[in-house]
Amino acid sequence: MAKKVLITGGAGFIGSNYAHYYFDKYPDDQIVVLDKLTYAGNLDNLSDLLAKCGPGSPREDRFRFVQGDIADKKFIEALFETEKFDLVLNFAAETHVDRSIEEPSVFVMTNVVGTHNLLEAARDTAVARYHQISTDEVYGDLGIGSKDFFTEKTSIAPNCPYAATKASADLLVRSYFETYQMPVTISRCSNNYGPYQFPEKLIPYFFKLISEGRPVPVYGDGLNVRDWLYVIDHCRAIDVICSDGRLGEVYNVGGNNEKTNLEITKILLEFLGKDESLITYVDDRRAHDRRYAIDSSKLQKELGWKPSVTFKEGIAKTFDWYQEHGEWVRRLTERLVERKHRVISKEPLKASR
Repeated sequence: MAKKVLITGGAGFIGSNYAHYYFDKYPDDQIVVLDKLTYAGNLDNLSDLLAKCGPGSPREDRFRFVQGDIADKKFIEALFETEKFDLVLNFAAETHVDRSIEEPSVFVMTNVVGTHNLLEAARDTAVARYHQISTDEVYGDLGIGSKDFFTEKTSIAPNCPYAATKASADLLVRSYFETYQMPVTISRCSNNYGPYQFPEKLIPYFFKLISEGRPVPVYGDGLNVRDWLYVIDHCRAIDVICSDGRLGEVYNVGGNNEKTNLEITKILLEFLGKDESLITYVDDRRAHDRRYAIDSSKLQKELGWKPSVTFKEGIAKTFDWYQEHGEWVRRLTERLVERKHRVISKEPLKASR
């Protein structure tokens, strides 16, 4: 039976990858992507899907984009009442740790208030399934030298405003299952990488700097450990959770690729044929957790998912994509420069289309 699906934050990195994944896998379903188009939202990420389903195309109802803010309660209520979604996937979030330290209120509005608005609208319109995309950062810090892993039973202990707002959203989602018996699930993933990733994140940012022969700034001693997951494997995990996951449950999604930031930097340098003289150590950021590591055995045992792309394969795919999409990078960089100019000069900023 065909479904109508809402993907919030679908012009961002992971959300746009999921939109492409879902579009290809479920040809009978209708997809509505909702995005506020902040600095990290980019309609270029969806241009091919919009072109396929433009006005006059045989299936123009298959894919639509709506610009809007999940923190706008009246807007969300009207959207849900009009569309009558069957499945809602909430990718929409402010995600950058440094930005959350400088301006936490923005993260509270999007990540907490926005999630609450979606839950209320989903409950009022009897959405058949609501899925919350979360992060391993809600668990806090395993610490340097630790051999432990985050499981779904690990206590939530966030250490920065970003992680705290994501943890708050998770608790809201859980409460709607326990209180209202809403059909919800939550996934908590490790660091993603792959196509369409905004260039402020570590891998695309360092890739750009190294490509230009510029120094790469490594925080602290560079020994902070993260588990890396190729974004398409994350999409596969979300799909199987929404299809077969137990209601009210949390599922961890990890790539089994623990690497220090310094290791990642050296891999990028080697791949691009540059030497380690480009490494520059800078002051560590505040609330910089030392190690995250995901145990995804629950997801693997219950739902049969496992990572399909090794880190070596995923990095090669990612670099190939960035090299083949130079125009995408150029346009996004230009918009970032324009945005900084407008902010400095206090000119009104219009969303790029």
